[in-house]
Amino acid sequence: MSAQCGLKIAISGKGGVGKTTVSALLCHLYSKEGKKVLAVDADPDANLGMALGFTPQELEQVTTITQDRKLIKERTGAEPGTSGQWFTLNPKVDDIPEKYVVQRGGVKLLQLGLTATGGSGCYCPENTFVKTLLNHLVLEENDTVIVDMEAGLEHMSRGTARGVDAFVVVVEPGQRSFQTAKATVKLAKDLGVQRVFAVANKVRPGQEESIRQALDFLPILGVLPYEPEAVYADLNGKSLFEVSPQMVEQVQRIKENLERHL
Repeated sequence: MSAQCGLKIAISGKGGVGKTTVSALLCHLYSKEGKKVLAVDADPDANLGMALGFTPQELEQVTTITQDRKLIKERTGAEPGTSGQWFTLNPKVDDIPEKYVVQRGGVKLLQLGLTATGGSGCYCPENTFVKTLLNHLVLEENDTVIVDMEAGLEHMSRGTARGVDAFVVVVEPGQRSFQTAKATVKLAKDLGVQRVFAVANKVRPGQEESIRQALDFLPILGVLPYEPEAVYADLNGKSLFEVSPQMVEQVQRIKENLERHL
């Protein structure tokens, strides 16, 4: 990583584990240091904007990349949502981020959008475009980039994955979450990601040791307690950064641990 470039961190985990909360708090902490931060919401269930404290009105102004059918067709040469077409595998993307971001304080937000789901048609042009864009953001963008991933790694190409400085899997107490972490680690390693870490979230007293045993295949950056304020923040549309100094302090320690590893 060059001196001018910020860190590139991808954060994954099964739905509901708190990966968006961790992503948002890291964005705020890097912004507080004076870094230029680009928050990339790569989860089809896009919630990062709300977690960052953007208002519903601000988020209504954001065009999700894969919703812009005209853009996808213009750049890939194929009609979105249809199959059996030729399309370019290296569409132009270097002018995209500024047009599609919304900014609040020192954090810019970019929403990528959908991947293919059962019965929803072919998303080949869209996914090719998104992968190319994510590759550009990770390899070329000078800002600190925090990517809130979906549970799988469909948006990641091998080049993107190798360009990420750290891949963080957020895990909650439970066998399904542990299995998702194992599967995600294997996918990440297959793509060439060398530095994969875990963060345990929603941990109640007495659970930490069993979680550490279950995650013995991963370095653990930190353990976050079950935090009722996170539920309150979500219910009231507040940023956890504003309402929970304790959680901010915990994630600050996770950030410092991560930087020591890097």
